[in-house]
Amino acid sequence: MAQVSDFLLERLSQWNVKRIYGYPGDGINGILGALERHKDLFDFVQVRHEEMAAFMATAHAKFTGEVGVCLATSGPGAIHLLNGLYDAKMDHQPVVAIVGQAARPAIGGNYQQEVDLLSLFKDVAGEYVHMASSPMQVRHLVDRAFRIAQAERTVTCVILPKDIQEMGAVENPPHAHNTIHTGIGYSEPRIVPKQEDLQRAATVLNEGKKVAILVGAGALGASKEVADVAGVLGAGVAKALLGKAVLPDYLPYVTGCIGLLGTKPSWDMMMECDTLLMIGSSFPYAEFLPKEGQARGVQIDIDPARLSLRYPMEVNLRGDSAETLRALLPLLQQKKDRSWREKIEKNVTDWWKLVEARAQEKADPVNPELVFLELSKRLPENAILTADAGTTANWYGRVIRMKEGNMGSLSGSLATMGAAVPYAIAAKFAYPDRIPICTTGDGAMQMNGLNELITVARYWKNWSDPRIIFMVLNNRDLNQVTWEMRILSGNPKLEATQNLPDFPYAQFAESLGFKGIRVERPEDVASAWDEALRADRPVVYEACVTGEVPTLPPHITFEQAKNYLEALVKGDPEEGGIIKQSAKELVKSVLPTKK
Repeated sequence: MAQVSDFLLERLSQWNVKRIYGYPGDGINGILGALERHKDLFDFVQVRHEEMAAFMATAHAKFTGEVGVCLATSGPGAIHLLNGLYDAKMDHQPVVAIVGQAARPAIGGNYQQEVDLLSLFKDVAGEYVHMASSPMQVRHLVDRAFRIAQAERTVTCVILPKDIQEMGAVENPPHAHNTIHTGIGYSEPRIVPKQEDLQRAATVLNEGKKVAILVGAGALGASKEVADVAGVLGAGVAKALLGKAVLPDYLPYVTGCIGLLGTKPSWDMMMECDTLLMIGSSFPYAEFLPKEGQARGVQIDIDPARLSLRYPMEVNLRGDSAETLRALLPLLQQKKDRSWREKIEKNVTDWWKLVEARAQEKADPVNPELVFLELSKRLPENAILTADAGTTANWYGRVIRMKEGNMGSLSGSLATMGAAVPYAIAAKFAYPDRIPICTTGDGAMQMNGLNELITVARYWKNWSDPRIIFMVLNNRDLNQVTWEMRILSGNPKLEATQNLPDFPYAQFAESLGFKGIRVERPEDVASAWDEALRADRPVVYEACVTGEVPTLPPHITFEQAKNYLEALVKGDPEEGGIIKQSAKELVKSVLPTKK
């Protein structure tokens, strides 16, 4: 007789689930037994920690557009999921968590591993979290969890007590009172604003002389439409970090990322524009947007809760980015005066010269910007990039030039450490013939990345293309926090909290059967990337870099400069190297083409 766990998995399959990320435990023994009986339906990816399973489910949703699914046992396993699930929730990704629970007769008795899971998940999965108390519920719990996750682009959770998992399945509830009869399937609706609202938006954009466009993750499916609208309006396009892959950075009017991790052309464009068109973005930092009253605004977003959230828009358009832009385009007038676009393109050209010059500056032992620059020059068109919270996000945002066909992501709104490695692994499972390139720091790699390399060791020989590259910046410092202490708080580096133990990352990779590459000299950076990209197995690229290259924002305020100088005056342990490197950076800002 089929069990509830068998029905659960068969229902997941009907929702087109092909892969489940998880870690075993006795709270899900019934489901694990069913996985063995239905191994033809799923790839079960056994991770090293449940948090990694949730990160991978999030990345699967980001890179494929499908629902990500993670599985964890009761108690501690469920608790471990939370950080990865918050990553999905805050970046608006559809993820379903399936979690075990103590058997029903034991609930309420302070039983081993009994945690109030409904309360635990009520925030992260607030749109839908329920526990089965009868086999008859499982059908509608699964159906509603998937439909709500897709419709609301959020996290949902189904909790299954141990005894329920092994009961006899009830596939079709009786046609009777007090029963629920749900079905499979969800299709995205076509959401387009009213014609009169499109016309109002077009009027604002047509009257603007200096139009700036900001795109986010919500514009990832609207690349052509964004380019077409930018062409007609003579606009430049800045990108929020999660929207970095919307347009290639080789287009002359693409100003790159915006914000603390952004570029000077994006800053200049926002400070000088008279009209702002925001598409699929909830970029949070108001200081990098036009001053209130400076620019007229039009915003497009599928979620009405995010309209006029970051800037007071004159016209708010609820709709799908691509559909709305296609409807808007015929109403727009071609800008005859191209001086604004020409100025943007000149700033972009100068910026990339500045990036090259900064990266070529000598550092002891290696300038981290050089590591990213040489990667950028060699990016395969099928590469999928991931970045971690920390200085790698700075260099990913500023230095990497996305090509057409590239994908990329990181933990955006949560900005948690430790997501880059599981993101890259999930990308590889989703696209075995593509090359994920993970860029992470030694802090995040030591936090959880090293363990997940063991997961790669288990599965890599099954991939059609075995290449997956993990680049770790080894500077033995929690460098992003160190710079934030200096610039935001005016405090020197505190070695007790910031210094990290050294670790032989490349050597560890070799012990797993990977290719390990350790780079200690600037002249070896480029050839090491060539070696990594032509490898026949996973690679760990260990870049021994300095922590003294300042992560300067695109525009330095007086307060930030004052804090920075105060930190040095207070006796920063790396004061000499920082002053020297900072001076080089500032010289390059003034003389970007001088080598």
